Amino acid sequence: MIEGLAITPPILGRIAIGKVVERNGTRLPEKDDEFTVTSLVQNREGWVRHPLDECLRKATTEKKLRSLPVRLLFADPDLNLRAQYTAFNRSNGRTVCAGNGQTCKRSTAEGLTSHPCPAPEHCAFGTSLGCKPYGRLNVQIEGQDDALGSFIFRTTGYNSIRTLAARLSYFRALAGEALPCLPLSLKLRAKSTTQSHRAAVYFVDLVVREGLTLEAALLQARQEAEARKSHGWNQAALEQAAAAGLANGAFEDSEEEAPAVIEEFYAESATQMPATSMSARHVAANHAAVPPRESGARLSLADKLHAKAEAREAPALSVT
Repeated sequence: MIEGLAITPPILGRIAIGKVVERNGTRLPEKDDEFTVTSLVQNREGWVRHPLDECLRKATTEKKLRSLPVRLLFADPDLNLRAQYTAFNRSNGRTVCAGNGQTCKRSTAEGLTSHPCPAPEHCAFGTSLGCKPYGRLNVQIEGQDDALGSFIFRTTGYNSIRTLAARLSYFRALAGEALPCLPLSLKLRAKSTTQSHRAAVYFVDLVVREGLTLEAALLQARQEAEARKSHGWNQAALEQAAAAGLANGAFEDSEEEAPAVIEEFYAESATQMPATSMSARHVAANHAAVPPRESGARLSLADKLHAKAEAREAPALSVT
């Protein structure tokens, strides 16, 4: 294995919300209120839709695709959802610093160094680079033809990260090692607050598959997990291999993903890059500065996300 190269779960496609359009030579995020499942191929119009996208739309009775039937690849919540405070180089999109609210790894001229991570608003380095929470969720969509592949959903939304982290933790507590067999749905929800001026604000949730009770879903998951084990499926070994691969590199995103990162996190910088190099990303809704928190004992990343979620609401039809 190449040292320093993070080995991430194989990606079959993307789960996006919104897209980026070109207007008068400028690429701008266009908001949406539904999911789009794309392949890893782009053309002049943006990301090419994955064949599953059409299948899912035909299968739903709703006008918009706001629910995706999914399962998880891992039983460990931290392998399914990796969330960190992350700062990127605005010119090339490379990750320069990533931390968990306690400590961080930072790329410097002297190499990779470790520093305290007090959260972006209390970090001069993070503030200068627009550091913010960055989450990556890997899920398997029902109907995909690869047992070890997954689709990735990236988000900088406090509400989405907080909700997904909570759901994964709860489902893990209930299902244990059978979590990868639990039939779930990735769901787009809306809410309004005074911060959003009563307009709809969207976030992503993870729930039990429609038509099933939690008890029925747990029973089904345990039965399927036992059947897998009888056929030689070693979930523990899979988790160990995935954890070792992710730990092999300091940062998860590769150079190939740099244009997408710039477009997602720094819309103003993305306009300076060639349009042909930009990827069609989901809506970049959280570009406002993070409000300072009250002084007190140091909080974990999960606690900070919970405390700041309401203050981070974005404009109408944005995704948090």
